[in-house]
Amino acid sequence: MKNFRSFCRCVLLLLVVFVHKGYVTAKAFTGTYGINYGRIANNIPSPNEVVSLLKAAKIKNIRIYDADHSVLDAFSGSGLDLVIGLPNEFVKDMSSNADHALNWVRENVLAYVPNTHIVGIAVGNEVLGGGDLDLQSALYGAIKNIYNATQKLQLDRVVQITTAHSQAVFANSYPPSSCVFREDVSQNMKKLLDLFTQMGSPFCLNAYPFLAYMGSPDQIDINYALFNPTDGVYDEKTNLHYDNMLDAQIDAAYAALEDAGFNKMEVIVTETGWASHGDPNEGAATPENARTYNYNLRKRLAKRKGTPRRPKSMLKAYIFALFNENSKPGPTSERNFGLYKPDGTIAYDIGFPALKSSSSVSSHLSIKGLGAQTWHWSYISVLTACASSSFLFLRS
Repeated sequence: MKNFRSFCRCVLLLLVVFVHKGYVTAKAFTGTYGINYGRIANNIPSPNEVVSLLKAAKIKNIRIYDADHSVLDAFSGSGLDLVIGLPNEFVKDMSSNADHALNWVRENVLAYVPNTHIVGIAVGNEVLGGGDLDLQSALYGAIKNIYNATQKLQLDRVVQITTAHSQAVFANSYPPSSCVFREDVSQNMKKLLDLFTQMGSPFCLNAYPFLAYMGSPDQIDINYALFNPTDGVYDEKTNLHYDNMLDAQIDAAYAALEDAGFNKMEVIVTETGWASHGDPNEGAATPENARTYNYNLRKRLAKRKGTPRRPKSMLKAYIFALFNENSKPGPTSERNFGLYKPDGTIAYDIGFPALKSSSSVSSHLSIKGLGAQTWHWSYISVLTACASSSFLFLRS
């Protein structure tokens, strides 16, 4: 016990020194695997039950799309890393009023850390490339004001600021090496990327092989989209081979970043998934395809490796989504991306436990090497406790 206390004391002192010296920047992701906890539904488990489910599944990285206080309360003391969202409807206000941004951060972040481990704020979602030009213009100001607020409240070394982009920001993405940003978004994108470089933030991409396949089923081999064995795609310009579409989509983003002059920026996948049910014209949305994609993706992330273009940059991804969400608008597929059904049972088996006792409580799947994602759980708990003490010391 004496050695344990000495260890924590050393870690605490190192963290204090590193933070004050500026050696530590906010990092919002531990390991390689995370999940999006969407709540556009009226029949999903309570936030407290969700915390229990996530801890049982050993999923540490969580994203939500708002800052609902019932969720922030439920996550208090859980040890889970939470990225909260500033919804698109608040972006214009936060851009035009720095005081509102400061109050938002004070009420939704400062009031909860360090007990609720808020590690990131996602400002808006898929804003650039959308149809609201005023919203696109306001995004930079909103991110800047939220970041300034974290600095004023001494949270900038604790909380990472990001925004997620859809593939609509790209002019083209095939082959991956040819990808560039669309001309009509490049000006706003360049300003954001300059700011992200200053903040040490990654480029966040929502990447869906499911949507790409649905758009061109006659041109894309579904096995390529599902991580199944396939001949894949060869990029002649870079002499790189791709055996799955997700890697190609990520490397397309890296190519666009390099073309824009941001060679060192990391790409993190903030959404990816496969629908298990769909409308009659969504034939690829089946339980078997969803299980295949998510199971193979989980194996892919467990290898802790990079992409062909960035082999040393370990791929990190948040899966979409935790639950099927019955209140989402749009085609049937939109309501069926969940790994779990609303009652907490699994939608299909990829190795995670169910919330409640059922025939699927004990997973029969075993993925060799998945322990690599969670081997550090007990060590992370120790470091989190020490970091929390450091945070409180620095604020005092």
